[in-house]
Amino acid sequence: MRFSIQREALLKRLQHVVGVVERRQTLPVLANLLVVVDGSGVALTGTDLEVEMVARTEADDLDAGEVTVPARKLFDICRALPDGCRIKFEQNGERVTVSAGRSRFTLATLPATEFPTIDSIELVERVALPEATLKELMDRTSFAMAHQDVRYYLNGMLLDLREQALRCVATDGHRLALAEAKLESKVASPRQVIVPRKGINELQGLFETGDGVVELEFARNHLRVRRGDVTFTSKLIDGRFPDYEAVIPIGADKEVRLQRDEMRAALQRAAILSNEKYRGVKIEVAPNRVRVVAHNPEQEEAVEEVEARTGVSDLSVGFNVNYLLDALGAVTGDEVLLCLRDGQSSCLVRKPDSDDTRHVIMPLRL
Repeated sequence: MRFSIQREALLKRLQHVVGVVERRQTLPVLANLLVVVDGSGVALTGTDLEVEMVARTEADDLDAGEVTVPARKLFDICRALPDGCRIKFEQNGERVTVSAGRSRFTLATLPATEFPTIDSIELVERVALPEATLKELMDRTSFAMAHQDVRYYLNGMLLDLREQALRCVATDGHRLALAEAKLESKVASPRQVIVPRKGINELQGLFETGDGVVELEFARNHLRVRRGDVTFTSKLIDGRFPDYEAVIPIGADKEVRLQRDEMRAALQRAAILSNEKYRGVKIEVAPNRVRVVAHNPEQEEAVEEVEARTGVSDLSVGFNVNYLLDALGAVTGDEVLLCLRDGQSSCLVRKPDSDDTRHVIMPLRL
């Protein structure tokens, strides 16, 4: 087996695939990439048994075959080689030789037959949407995913495929983020799937903001995403996601309209004197203004005042300042709307003229 390829072409594909490979593995072969050469080019596959990434590229001087090679070592070698060089990859028995110019590296291999791959999935539904749109949906919501929560179904993102829309939803029990995009065609069988945290992180690294199109293939136990010459497959979390629509506050009629950047700056300054453990700030609403107040155990205090368009008076609610900052950072536009009901209710953060992106933050007792 052998092939020859430009360094930049190989490095780009390796960057996509190597992130899936865990540094600490239970099986030695999972530290390797599967390299398959056929008449159409080279396919590189990485997996951790939960997530699989396959990247294809064209190459020259092809001799068909397949083998597995150490993922991190091959990536580091390729990255360290000079720009513009041509890499020759050749298998000799149980070794692989990677050479470029005067550089030559010999790597150990493991048989391709030992490498676990996800071959076929039972396809249930397929949708296509712009790559930039899916990236934006995930970027606006992924920060709210739980991290190693015992409620395992929160350690991922819900993809809610509706009749003519796709929603991305994430929650850690203290806050919720929801973003929605319309689909061009109707969906035959709406469904909900939970993609694990690692799968979402890998997809965010893969996507670009260009004008490409991605295909989402929903199966019973897997989600497959096709983007050009890269195919991503992830197992799904087997669990029931909470009824997130019940969390979105109803009757939050006390609206506060603010300049987004001005409010973010005020929160960042007030956060300096907030309690390091609880990160709490108090939002005090009065007609045409909002006060942000923070205290800490050293009896220090920060007070910020921001102009606002509101008729609400004498309303005071405490929140985790980091959650507020994350929500404000995920809402686009110059203005943002805070919707409140009373001093014990959650806060809904959204754009003034759109429900496409919504963030719910639970109150904090201060």
